[in-house]
Amino acid sequence: MKKDIIIPKVENVFLAVVQEWSDDFMEKVWYAYLVNDSDFLIESVMVVSKAFGTIEGELKKTSLLRHAFVAVPAVSVVKIEMLEKSVLTLNNEFMLTFFMDNKLYDKKFVFKANSINEKNVEEVPILFVDGVIVR
Repeated sequence: MKKDIIIPKVENVFLAVVQEWSDDFMEKVWYAYLVNDSDFLIESVMVVSKAFGTIEGELKKTSLLRHAFVAVPAVSVVKIEMLEKSVLTLNNEFMLTFFMDNKLYDKKFVFKANSINEKNVEEVPILFVDGVIVR
């Protein structure tokens, strides 16, 4: 029974956090992106994000944010949300669920506490800018 359940593996779909200039804040801020580097359209995309961890010995956590996208075309990106400076010292978790080829895919991506910084950047595929990637 349990052996008959096939759980498909998420490949070539990942999250990246990129620093961009914001005219609203008059400084660079970090934005989370969903990157579909596969050759397939992904549909009914749901991203649920939260941050959690300890600051000065006190447990902190943010509220859940939910984002839905009807479809993300093959080899494309979609901006998810801005990450406020104070949550960068926490673990930032993104739960991704989507359909590809009528199969349900699900994966958790976690940016560890303090990992979102300019020291950990690499070039993000498709965007061709520097960012922090979690696969």
